[in-house]
Formats: sequence, C-alpha cells, structure tokens
Amino acid sequence: MITSLRMIAIGLTALALVPSAAHLFELPGKIDLGRDAYFTVQAVYAGWSLFGLPIIAAIIANVALFLAERRRAPGPARWALIAASLIAVSLGIFFTWIFPANQATANWTVPPENWAALRRDWEYGHAANAFIVGTALIATAMAIVKR
Repeated sequence: MITSLRMIAIGLTALALVPSAAHLFELPGKIDLGRDAYFTVQAVYAGWSLFGLPIIAAIIANVALFLAERRRAPGPARWALIAASLIAVSLGIFFTWIFPANQATANWTVPPENWAALRRDWEYGHAANAFIVGTALIATAMAIVKR
C-alpha cells in the first residue's frame, strides 16, 4: 500500500510540473512577441485548466504520504509535507498573477490596454511555478529515497 502511495505521489507531482515547465521552456520564444502573435500563440492553451486536477491530487497525495509515514519515518515524511506545501504555494502564485491575467484577457482572446504587463505576470508566474513545483518533485523524491 505504501509503495503505491509513493508512486502515486511522485507521479502526480511530476504531472503537476508539466504545464509550468512547458511554459518556462516556451518563455524565451514568446516573451517578445507582438500583441497579435502572442494572442494567437496563447490559443493553444485552451483546455489546460484540466491540469488543475493533478495539481490538487498531487497536494493530496503528498499529504497522504506524509500522514502514512510520519510515525515510521518522520524525516522522509517531512519531505512529503514540504512537497505538498510547495505545490500549494504554486497555487498562490497562480491565483495572484496568472489567473487574473487570464480573466483580464478573457483567456487571452481579448487584448486589454495593459496586455504586456499581464503577459509579464503570466509568463513569469508560470516560470516561478516551474521552479517551485520542480523543487516539490525533488522533495517528493526525497520522501521516497530517504526511507
């Protein structure tokens, strides 16, 4: 049972990293695009909101791993809790900078006057999340290998 929980936690944490890592690697090619080109490129993200499910599931799985291991292996258990906390922090960044940009642009279909500032918040918010969730993935791995 615990082996399955470990595999689920690391798998979901890796899956949670996918969208922000993709945005991070796309950032250099997109950050200087003109308005029309940028809005065209942003259309490829339709449906990516479904990534919210594995992000929430990764938090739950890491908390479950923490709870399952906290008495037997408190050190590794703390790594799982750190992972869950980092993923939660990434949601804070999402709802502070990324989601408002999505809302202000009707999911990048309507360019407002301040679209460039919104692009900056959106792009760098995802970049920050890539590092945070990448660190969470390392923390989940530590919870598994330190056991």
